[in-house]
Amino acid sequence: MRLGYPPPASFETLGAMLAAVEEDNPNMTVIASELFSAEIPGRVLAGELDVGVALHPEPMMGIRTEVLRVERLEAVLSERHRLANASSISLADLEHETLLLFPRELAPSYYDRIMEGFERVGFQPRVTAFPNPPVHAMLARLLGAREIGLIPASFAFHLAQAQPGIVAREIVGLQILAEWSILWPARAQSAAIERFLDSARRCATDNHWLTPQDAIATAKADSLTATSR
Repeated sequence: MRLGYPPPASFETLGAMLAAVEEDNPNMTVIASELFSAEIPGRVLAGELDVGVALHPEPMMGIRTEVLRVERLEAVLSERHRLANASSISLADLEHETLLLFPRELAPSYYDRIMEGFERVGFQPRVTAFPNPPVHAMLARLLGAREIGLIPASFAFHLAQAQPGIVAREIVGLQILAEWSILWPARAQSAAIERFLDSARRCATDNHWLTPQDAIATAKADSLTATSR
């Protein structure tokens, strides 16, 4: 199975899903490729991928999608940032901050969801975006303490645990929710794709991925467990 996934899936979402696929289908080999969400539907339609996981994928004729996970966005920032000592942060707290985001064309609907969240609290944030942003480049920018990232909780807490100098903070009050969807060809698909989808759905159910509160609690618990080891 050829699977495409975006960078924020790499810490938790991808690992849990692949573990479920392996448990259910021990003879299935998954070849996973890291791509940006905007690329994935076209790659599936072209037959270059069998399935994909993407954040808010754009609708495309010939592609079927199903929401796999819903989770809250959380803030990641340098431990030297002025907001780092706060136990939690609201969107309103970010009015005079600069957000570090990806270029809109890499995930248009996801980017717009973030902007709409700020519109609901009454302002448009300043944004710094740079093309094809790898995770390590984002971390280097955040360590400068001039910007704040907003990323899915499952990525944020694991990233903060893995990277010295970076902390993750819960966003309280009005929330911005990220939706992960699984994609596959609308045309008649193979039995292997059906088995993969069944395993992904089981993984979502077992991990309560369609309940944002459960998602953040799981991410925090995993982070605390890793700290205690």
